[in-house]
Amino acid sequence: MMLTSTTVLMLTGAALILYDLASLRQSLARGLATRAEILAANSTAALAFDNRDDATHVLAALRSDPSAVAAVIYDRQGRAFATYPANASSSMLSTAPSRRGSWFERSVIVVHQAVVEDGRVLGTLYLESDLRALTGRLRIFTLVVLLAVLGSIGVAFALATWLQRGIAQPVRTLAATARRVSESKDFAVRASVVSDDELGVLTAAFNEMLSEIQQRDIALLSSEARLRQLNGDLERRVHARTAELEESNRELEAFSYSVSHDLRAPLRHVNGFADLLCRQDLSGLDDKARRYVEMISESAKGMGVLIDDLLSFSRMGRSEMQQTSVNLGELVQDVQATLDPDLADREVIWNVSPLPEVLGDAAMLRLALMNLLSNAVKYTRGRTPARITVGASETEHETVLFVQDNGAGFDMAYKDKLFGVFQRLHRAEEFEGTGIGLANVRRIVQRHGGRVWAEAKLGEGATFFMALPKQAGAGDPYQQAA
Repeated sequence: MMLTSTTVLMLTGAALILYDLASLRQSLARGLATRAEILAANSTAALAFDNRDDATHVLAALRSDPSAVAAVIYDRQGRAFATYPANASSSMLSTAPSRRGSWFERSVIVVHQAVVEDGRVLGTLYLESDLRALTGRLRIFTLVVLLAVLGSIGVAFALATWLQRGIAQPVRTLAATARRVSESKDFAVRASVVSDDELGVLTAAFNEMLSEIQQRDIALLSSEARLRQLNGDLERRVHARTAELEESNRELEAFSYSVSHDLRAPLRHVNGFADLLCRQDLSGLDDKARRYVEMISESAKGMGVLIDDLLSFSRMGRSEMQQTSVNLGELVQDVQATLDPDLADREVIWNVSPLPEVLGDAAMLRLALMNLLSNAVKYTRGRTPARITVGASETEHETVLFVQDNGAGFDMAYKDKLFGVFQRLHRAEEFEGTGIGLANVRRIVQRHGGRVWAEAKLGEGATFFMALPKQAGAGDPYQQAA
């Protein structure tokens, strides 16, 4: 308040001083011009009759004006005709100035005008007056403004002191309470309501806000206690579920062992005796009996392959992944080399594009590629030439590998069954297999946090896609469960 009032008064006082200064300058200029007109009118006769004494006598009237500094009457040729005072500097006043009118110089005001009679210029009058009146007026006015400013400062100080007690002090008290609540987190603190004005309403609202926060804090603490209890229950349930999963894994391992040993033993016996029968002289058997023996041998071998695939599918879900940088191009070349002996009597055209590196388990990815490429080789049987294309594309978050062939294809209406265990879309008489290979591909890709899908037309070939994330993710539900 003091700063505002002082600034306003200073600006107002300065404006008034400047306005008064301008008004007084104009008044002084008008007064001096009027006096010059009177002196010019009185000196016409002296100039007309070349009477220097009369002209000097006319200028002597300036003695009564203490502000008059100098005066000169010039004749028509611009020479000094009469001066006031008589000892005025002859060098300064010897010739008439070229400028006419009135103007201010450093410490004087000057008027220079023509002496005219009946429209005829007889000479000019030069008149100087000091600015002591202007300086005195400015000094007095400045003193008045300073006194007014000092007085207003005193009044503003008194008002500010009174308002501080009535307004600022309650605000400071409220601020101190807010700071205490912020530092101690004690929402039971309340500010004192000292009045029923706006500050009192503000303080009451602040106390009400603290009450609501206190209630919410109590409710939050209660919720945290319940949450801790629920977390404890959840941890106990997780431990129990983990124990159940471990027991299930042990049972699954036991089942795998049983399949690997208990089922394989009688199966080997069946297969062995069927081979012995085939090596014996079968002349005593008719064609149907010989066919039966061959079917027993083939079924036993197929059962062995199925058991091996089941064990591989079971181990795939429980084996630990080794995340490394895998060169897909090298994996594809390795799988091609493995498949080449089976393609000796076939015309297969491979079109393998440059493939990028991905992050994953090399052994698992090789198995997935082996299943996809061997399927492409199998389902292009009967195509001459068979065309198998392997390529990849990349997005910001994943690498997509595809395997395309011109083989038998499949009906897209059954695409949801394609990656299921034991799901086959062709008859066993057409294409051999157990229906586990693509299920293994899906499980491997899912453990890498990726996805698989296929597109095809019946009789026109199929394309299988395998998308792998560029960063290692938490996409292994089997490891998570364990």
